[in-house]
Amino acid sequence: MVFEQDAQTTGAAHNGHNLRRRNVADHTSSNGTVTQAPQEVDKKKSPKPQTSVLKTLDEWEFLIAPLLFTLVSFFTRMYKIGLSNIVTWDEAHFGKFGSHYLKREFYFDVHPPLGKMLVGLSGYMAGYNGSFEFKSGETYPEELNYTFMRLFNSTFGALCVPVAYYTARELNFRRPTVWLVTLMVLCENSYATISRFILLDSMLLFFTFTTVLCWARFHRLQNQSFSFEWFFWLFLSGISIGCVTSVKWVGLFCTALVGLYTAEDLWNKFGDLKMPKTTLASHVVARVAGLIVVPLLVYMFSFWVHFLVLENSGPGDAQMSSLFQANLRGTEVGKDSPLEIAHGSRATIKNMGYGGGLLHSHVQTYPEGSQQQQVTCYHHKDANNDWFFYPNRNEPLYDPEAPLVFPGDKSVIRLIHSQTGRNLHSHTVSAPVTKGDYEVSSYGNTTIGDEKDHWTVEVISDAASRDRSKIRTLTTAFRLKHTSLGCYLRAGTVNLPQWGFKQIEVTCVKQNNPRDVYTHWNVEAHWNEKLPASDPGSYKSPFFRDFIHLNVAMMTSNNALVPDPDKQDDLASHFWQWPILHVGLRMCGWDDKIVKYFLLGNPAVYWGSTLSLFVLGGLVTWYLIRWQRGYEELKPSEIDYIHYGGLYPVAGWFLHYLPFVAMARVTYVHHYYPALYFAILTTGFVLDWVTRPLARRNRGLEWAVYATLYAVVISLFVLFRAIVFGMQGNHQQWRHLKWFDKWRITD
Repeated sequence: MVFEQDAQTTGAAHNGHNLRRRNVADHTSSNGTVTQAPQEVDKKKSPKPQTSVLKTLDEWEFLIAPLLFTLVSFFTRMYKIGLSNIVTWDEAHFGKFGSHYLKREFYFDVHPPLGKMLVGLSGYMAGYNGSFEFKSGETYPEELNYTFMRLFNSTFGALCVPVAYYTARELNFRRPTVWLVTLMVLCENSYATISRFILLDSMLLFFTFTTVLCWARFHRLQNQSFSFEWFFWLFLSGISIGCVTSVKWVGLFCTALVGLYTAEDLWNKFGDLKMPKTTLASHVVARVAGLIVVPLLVYMFSFWVHFLVLENSGPGDAQMSSLFQANLRGTEVGKDSPLEIAHGSRATIKNMGYGGGLLHSHVQTYPEGSQQQQVTCYHHKDANNDWFFYPNRNEPLYDPEAPLVFPGDKSVIRLIHSQTGRNLHSHTVSAPVTKGDYEVSSYGNTTIGDEKDHWTVEVISDAASRDRSKIRTLTTAFRLKHTSLGCYLRAGTVNLPQWGFKQIEVTCVKQNNPRDVYTHWNVEAHWNEKLPASDPGSYKSPFFRDFIHLNVAMMTSNNALVPDPDKQDDLASHFWQWPILHVGLRMCGWDDKIVKYFLLGNPAVYWGSTLSLFVLGGLVTWYLIRWQRGYEELKPSEIDYIHYGGLYPVAGWFLHYLPFVAMARVTYVHHYYPALYFAILTTGFVLDWVTRPLARRNRGLEWAVYATLYAVVISLFVLFRAIVFGMQGNHQQWRHLKWFDKWRITD
């Protein structure tokens, strides 16, 4: 095999005889890039001297080519971007989230905040005031410059192209291959389409691309450890990891790829007995700082800004702790609430678990079990969240005229649902979903009931006082122990089926675990005319507690995004359909008066990249069998090239694709787009590898092969350009693009 450029091995000292670490003598320039190894030149076959113009173009190709690609990329992402003046697809979500930042209203979403803050920034730069509701299919008002907001987002998509170019260079691909990889990203119809709207995907792709570039460049600088450039790319990798994770949690898969590389790198260094222990320790510390601490700081900083900007009460308040809500401007939580709970007090009771809701009941009953009135946890403000604190049945009946009685630690109470008058109740009937726990229901009334309506208060802590003799609004954390059964009231992360409106299941758990925060409760709002109002909101909620609380709430809500068997989602798709381009996605209505967009990839890019995954698997298997049979046809430098230029992109593809195979949540075609990039890089490696003999024997033929591939990729992009730039009029005029039934470009 001909190998014109030597790759760099992670590890220790270079030793040409040490095949175990695949180290070879390298030829590295002062800037850390790998140059061509010296080869004997046949003077008869040597090319004619280039003219000065061609020589200049050749020397500056690394600037001229990406500049031209980038200009075309901006055209494909921005041409006619304002043609459709309606809210398209998920613009209804992310545009609305941007509005919340402009109005500084707290909201809740399953994704981290960085991408949505950038959407808010685009709205601010466009002069938007946040008043539009972004309802799906609604026409944008004249005062909202939606075109500018889309242009802002599309910039991230356009910049993916030059990043892909330089990544291919850092992976040691030859120039024809670098151009092909860049063209595949440039002419990928789905990338161009999804970059044209107010969505998070262009940002996710951009930071995924930058993370791979930083990793590839850092790998090439292994022989310059602890130099300024080495530290620069290490910490830039950490910043990029933090950014991609702060846009969507899918970025964790990219983080895993860098983590895999780092583990292998340090393992190789650990095996180098010539490396001083202090040097090895320095490598470990540098990577912990650059690839763990820096990303975590970036991720946390995005949430700090998120909390700082969203200072007003909004639709997402209920996902946060009561103390957090009490400190939002305009909130009703804790407002004018008496501080201490008394018998006869009406209150809302919030679960303190991460993402916990309010204790709730409604007239609907359980379809099985006791068939009594349901008790759930609910995140939205509702009169069905109100409960009265009453004395237990062994004490005198509640008398509004009697002196106030304040329950506290070890007090036995009843909780009466304010809307239905029923008692919070539990019994030895199994819970509807968590069968190992007891069911919790609402039963009887103020006069009808039994001892199974009794709950013992166990105070855990109080942010305002060490006195546990009273329950205080917002500040007191307490548990409710069933007096008869000994179980504890709990609201975990399990959602009820549709008959329970997908609300959180409330059970009575048998295990006594004081550290289980899902058994911790606090009073969020409190009404009692006999008690004076106070200001419980003066107690601040710590940032780290809010940070962890919100992230667990996001995780819980993300896990709840499962397909609903009672509803048909025409936009959802399955993981097996993505690599073979089996299905597309309509991004809007299909009326003749609407500008229509169809999310579908370039067939050459999709099918070629998927095929390359199998080809690379075959190549690796072939060489492994040959190696086992005693053939040593690969140089150490070639093994390194396969390892880092081929296997790592495949690892990236698996890390981004396989999780969606295992996920139970609903999935869509755009979930494959980060994995597609790694498949494109794999395509580049495979073609670069198999055409190397051709490159040495006949460069003209090599360029002819690549020119054909360029033409195919570009031609298919042009053929399907209408689904990118917008289809106007009757959709039947594009029926020639419907190659398969699942490509619902026409009905």
